[in-house]
Amino acid sequence: MSDKKDFNKKYEKTIENLHVELVKMQEWVIQEKKKVALIFEGRDAAGKGGTIKRIIEHLNPRHCRVVALAAPTEREKTQWYFQRYVNHLPAGGEIVIYDRSWYNRAGVEHVMEFCTEKEYINFLQTCPEFERMLISSGIQLVKYWFSVGPQEQMSRFKGRIDDRTKGWKLSPMDLESVKRWDKYSEAKDNMLEHTDTEFCPWYIVESDNKKKARINCITHLLSLVDYEEVDHPVIELPDRDVEESVERPPKSNYNYVPDVMK
Repeated sequence: MSDKKDFNKKYEKTIENLHVELVKMQEWVIQEKKKVALIFEGRDAAGKGGTIKRIIEHLNPRHCRVVALAAPTEREKTQWYFQRYVNHLPAGGEIVIYDRSWYNRAGVEHVMEFCTEKEYINFLQTCPEFERMLISSGIQLVKYWFSVGPQEQMSRFKGRIDDRTKGWKLSPMDLESVKRWDKYSEAKDNMLEHTDTEFCPWYIVESDNKKKARINCITHLLSLVDYEEVDHPVIELPDRDVEESVERPPKSNYNYVPDVMK
């Protein structure tokens, strides 16, 4: 118990320091009009969502977006495959986080046979060139794969079943992934073989321990972005002007939310 307490205390202090650095990084991205795109992939319940939450927790939402697309519409199915993801790429001064990305085709679409074998092969062949174009346009593209073991995944699935606040996280695709563990493993290995390139490598995050995974991922991300601390002008709060002649209407004129904490 003492070891767990010590670990949690160290985790909270470390994540607090990392949040400060993430804010510094974002301020630099905004000032320099950099374009940063982060891809988070991995098995269901691997801890991607929790890490993303920690990354964006204290960032300015006007300059940081999380993209988590639903299944493609009938119209989107007729488009160039990458098209709906391109619409969400960062502009200057933005950080965009893809909570699952175009790599759906290399994973769930292939394993569940939502795409044809020809479409799957075409993706593996063209994806590196697509990413090369993004990088050459000035986007810093970082790809993370969260790796979780089968026992830990099952434990997290059971936790979702028992927790009313997390039931929405357990989809039919999640349940199907349990039966197709080996097929997903094969798909992951094939994806890495074709898309783990020198100019845009995959970074594997061991995530059986969620808190360690968050610390490791955020620390690594900060090491990849060559940011500098932005100078800030000294801010002084002005005195509040008090107008004695102003009469405010009584509170009874308005509908106030009831105070439920007695």
